[in-house]
This record gives sequence, structure tokens and C-alpha cells, in this order.
Amino acid sequence: MSEPSTTPGEGFHPHLHDAADRVAAPLRARLHHVRSDSLDGDTAQSGGMRRFAAVSGKNVGSEKLWMGQTHVAPATSSSDHHHGESETAIYVVSGHPEFVFLDDSGSEPEEVRLRTSPGDYIFVPPFVPHREENPDPDGEAVVVIARSTQEAIVVNLPRLYALPADET
Repeated sequence: MSEPSTTPGEGFHPHLHDAADRVAAPLRARLHHVRSDSLDGDTAQSGGMRRFAAVSGKNVGSEKLWMGQTHVAPATSSSDHHHGESETAIYVVSGHPEFVFLDDSGSEPEEVRLRTSPGDYIFVPPFVPHREENPDPDGEAVVVIARSTQEAIVVNLPRLYALPADET
């Protein structure tokens, strides 16, 4: 026999509903089920894309992790930005988003474009300026993002450039 689906905030015992004589477990003492239709769009944003939080300090009480989705509309680019001290891992769910950054390790800075497909992963180190682009004229690109901080840090930039060491 299978258990019924959980509802947001019920934790890992869906059959144990809150009762008047039972104290609810603290946020950090239970599992949390965040349904896809309850993602929180009230998070840091960059132009050209929408971020939706699933796991955050605000949503579930996480202290060291943020996870959610980003949607980039067809034929759209995000603003240039970085994620502060956060390490960011990206999993491509749908579409063929491109991730653009400036490689200044050679004699001349060079714009690098990483073209992705569903199932691919991208790692963005802390403070690395970049942008997401969706070149598809018809389809939205969707990615899942995990960050090493509990909230989405987004620092929008005027252009794609390497940060001086004293700004990192």
C-alpha cells in the first residue's frame, strides 16, 4: 500500500497530521516537500530570466543551500551578473541555453560561450561574471540551480568583465 502524496510543509510523515495535542516539528527536524506549483518567484532576479526558489532559508529553513529553477524565454539573454560568494551548479532540464563568460587568462580577454543540451551540467565559481542566453526563437529554456548559500545572491553588472581581485 502506498502512502498518500504529501502536501507542502507536511514533512516526511504524511500520515501524521498536526493535531491539537501534538507540537509540529521544527523546520530543521523534518523533511520538506516543495511541489513544482508552489515555487517562490519572490527571489533575486536578472533581466531576461525568472528565478523560482524551491529550497531556501525562507522556504524551508535551509542554512547553507539554495535550489530552484530558472526560466529563460525564447530569444532572450539575461543581464550580465555574478552570484557573489555562492558556488552555483546548473542542470539543464529543457532547451539549449548558452552560458557566456569572459576568459581573461590569455593575452586578450575572450568571450566564451558554452552551448548546452538537456542533461548537461554547468559549474559557476563564486564571483565569476556571466550571462545565460536562450537562442531558440520558439522554446523556453529551463534549468535547475543549486547554490552553496541559503538565498539566491545575484549581483547584476553593467557588462561582462572580470572582477579585480580586491572586489572578490
